[in-house]
Amino acid sequence: MKSVDPREVLLVEDNAADVRLTREAFRAVGSLATLEVAPDGEQALALLRRRVADGSRLPDLVLLDLNMPRLDGHGVLEALDDDPVLATLPVVVLTTSDQDDDVRRAYERHANGYVVKPLEFDGFIDAVSAVHDFWFGAATLPGSRHAAPRP
Repeated sequence: MKSVDPREVLLVEDNAADVRLTREAFRAVGSLATLEVAPDGEQALALLRRRVADGSRLPDLVLLDLNMPRLDGHGVLEALDDDPVLATLPVVVLTTSDQDDDVRRAYERHANGYVVKPLEFDGFIDAVSAVHDFWFGAATLPGSRHAAPRP
């Protein structure tokens, strides 16, 4: 399902190959979304806080890896949860970790979803397609003009 109007996704990912793969997957599903990349949690939070400070539009969705340098995904989730403006951002963890502790900790910090990155490209496209279709098709996003059309 293609978005009716452009969406913004913040991809918080330190692995260049995974960034490239995510971009390819968004193209493969026909997404109109633009992806902005932050290579670690500190840079992601700085970008979001800058947007809040200058009144810029926040991303419609954050795709967050857990395993990153400087500030990992759990730290990002904690910081978002502690910020009353950023706490409503939809965040989907997209990571290689399938450890129960990571999944539990992410949901405790109010992640909206947790997707384990499939190792093969077709599986990755299927996962990105499911995330895309739900968040940009079925879900109504907070503070957004992007409500899903009613059937």
